[in-house]
Amino acid sequence: MRKLLTFFIMVALLSGCQTADDALTTSSTPVAVTGPAASAIAGDMASRLAEQIGPAAATITIKMEKDTSEFASALEAALKGWGYTVVTDSKITKDGKPVELAYAIDGFDGQVLARISTPSIALSRAYTPTADGATPASPLSIMQRN
Repeated sequence: MRKLLTFFIMVALLSGCQTADDALTTSSTPVAVTGPAASAIAGDMASRLAEQIGPAAATITIKMEKDTSEFASALEAALKGWGYTVVTDSKITKDGKPVELAYAIDGFDGQVLARISTPSIALSRAYTPTADGATPASPLSIMQRN
């Protein structure tokens, strides 16, 4: 009898953990960020990356995939503005192995999630696009990898 009672209690507790099929989704939509919003997001993310990987005086070369999107161009310009040497995958540097940089922009509920990552760190932040730029809508998320 005690086992049966324990079984029913466990079933009751676990049934509360179920969700319906029409629950929240975890999908995001790739979005094209253009104009002032692309520049504002790229500038903020580049400054936050510079805080984490060190000053450009340390001769850090950043390698990005060649991309023609407006955000990619803005991010490259922002990194160069911070003094980093930025190369695309078709160029070769003499300064040793460059730091590979990956980035993504996703849209969700009217906001934009910007993510940039290197082999040692990943940064992400949500932004709300405005007519004259973008404003941060969340704190900066920093994940350090070993």
